[in-house]
Amino acid sequence: MRILVVDDQQLNRTLLTFMLKAEGYEVESVENGQLALDIIPDYQPDIILLDVLMPVLNGYEVAPKIKEMSQDVYLPIIFITALDDQNSLQRCLEVGGDDFLSKPFDKVILSAKIKAHSRTRELSKKAYQQNQLLEYHQNETEREHEIVEHIFANALQERLVVPDLIEYHMSPASMFNGDMFLVAPSPVGGIYVLLGDFTGHGLAAAIGALPTSKVFYSMAHKGLSVGDIAAELNSVLTQLLPEHMFCAATIIELSSSGRSFSAWLGGLPDSYVLAADGSVKRTLESQHMALGILDDHEFERDIVHFEVDNSDRILVFTDGIIEAADKNDEYLGEERLLAVIASSSDAGINDLVSAVKEFSGDIAQQDDLSLVLLSCRPSPLTKQSQRVYCDVPMHFSLQLDAELLRSTDPVLQLVNLVSGIEGASEHRSNLFLLLSEAFNNALDHGVLKLDSKIKDQDDGFCLFYEQRLNLLNNLSEGEIIIRVNYDPSTRSITFSVKDSGDGFLVHPSKSTKEGDDEHGRGVNLIAEIASSVEYNEVGNEITIIYCLDNN
Repeated sequence: MRILVVDDQQLNRTLLTFMLKAEGYEVESVENGQLALDIIPDYQPDIILLDVLMPVLNGYEVAPKIKEMSQDVYLPIIFITALDDQNSLQRCLEVGGDDFLSKPFDKVILSAKIKAHSRTRELSKKAYQQNQLLEYHQNETEREHEIVEHIFANALQERLVVPDLIEYHMSPASMFNGDMFLVAPSPVGGIYVLLGDFTGHGLAAAIGALPTSKVFYSMAHKGLSVGDIAAELNSVLTQLLPEHMFCAATIIELSSSGRSFSAWLGGLPDSYVLAADGSVKRTLESQHMALGILDDHEFERDIVHFEVDNSDRILVFTDGIIEAADKNDEYLGEERLLAVIASSSDAGINDLVSAVKEFSGDIAQQDDLSLVLLSCRPSPLTKQSQRVYCDVPMHFSLQLDAELLRSTDPVLQLVNLVSGIEGASEHRSNLFLLLSEAFNNALDHGVLKLDSKIKDQDDGFCLFYEQRLNLLNNLSEGEIIIRVNYDPSTRSITFSVKDSGDGFLVHPSKSTKEGDDEHGRGVNLIAEIASSVEYNEVGNEITIIYCLDNN
């Protein structure tokens, strides 16, 4: 401990120096306040014993200046004085003194005061060092956050802005958002939308946005189906994320006409197709595990397809919305949320966000809040021009017997084959939808003879697919023949799918299998995308023509 004695009396300086050195302290002494100010920067004393009455600068005058020099570290000033009136002692404390010692000096009291203030001084120095270290790390963290924010902004800058079609709100619970919203154009004029929710929130949760956005934009630009996009995202995230992290997501592709959409639904709360008045027309339930959990061979890329009206909207949100709690720990829930959107035909995102905030009141936000309203209107986006088409005619066919129908799903392999035709790859999503709908209708209703009316029952979809699985596993006879023809003169691809079933009676004004359109899996949906759709007289063969330069 270094102690500075400031007293104009030589005797006092000598006496204090002797007493303090005997205690093992390092001591310097000066005779006035100005000399004290001059020596302090170099000497860096730990305690100052300061006389009150001195020439040049007295104790009252120099004490405040010393305190200014000490900055954030406690530098104790002990006044040494023969004054004993209360006003003088009070002034000593007011000008910056921390204690006082009366003359003549008592060695025991002096030693006790020195030790007491030295402990406080050491604690102050440690606290100052810790604060400096904390400030350094805080500055480093802020600098790193700025870098990460810059990277995130650049990674997500491709997000398409289509205010006529999309309303959205994202409110992170911390600096970084664990929720992610991506939009990209389809090569054929539609749009892709992804709303994702990574485990947790903050920077750790947001890290997954970088690889996810890269894969999403890359595959959307190629025109792949939402099932293909989901499969690739799952493969990437399974490799990158730790076991306890995953990404619940809904991926939607809306057609350029706005009259149909495809969706892969994995782990988010139910989405809803809303009518013009805000009422629920259809509930879109999650059908798959979240991304980043299953290995590639376990992953299911199955998607759903639906027809919609141009006045419809699709509402998608993360669980932070419906799990927003009030002061009674009661959740907002789907019913309250849907009641807000149904309260007015003009209700939109702002109304939903206001309802969430009003419900929670002063309760701090616990999770990321994200929701999207997608209007099913014709897209204002232009289609990418296709400059190069294959000029070689092509034709191939597949004949699938009962054994192959039980053991394989040919749609993905066939789509991969057709997409290899020059000029067709950008149409992969539409080609997948056409083939999967035609094949599944042929298998379900032609070969397996299932009735879609089963789906109208409670838990009808589960019952339908349970029966489908049982019938397929026990299938012993039946076949499906698929023929594909590419005509370079018309730049069209023709698919014909024929099943061995009994067929059905085709109504002259409505070529659709009974009940299919009620479940979003009928010819009406195919006709929305294809150039033409026809059935044979028996009703067990569908022919679809898709023009590459008209879609």
